[in-house]
Amino acid sequence: MDIDDLEPRPRIPLPLSLEDLSSFSVYELEERIEELHTEITRCQNLISSKQESRTGAEAFFKE
Repeated sequence: MDIDDLEPRPRIPLPLSLEDLSSFSVYELEERIEELHTEITRCQNLISSKQESRTGAEAFFKE
């Protein structure tokens, strides 16, 4: 038996589209929207950074 088999598995969160939002207040929903906007921006920045790195690497190896 592997020692990792004894560790609890991390709980995989539900996809956002499957979460029940009916119990959230308007305030909580507005906060959630702001958090999602922040996360979208963070992801977009990371995508841009990775694309720039890839473009730089491709240019380097084409020479």
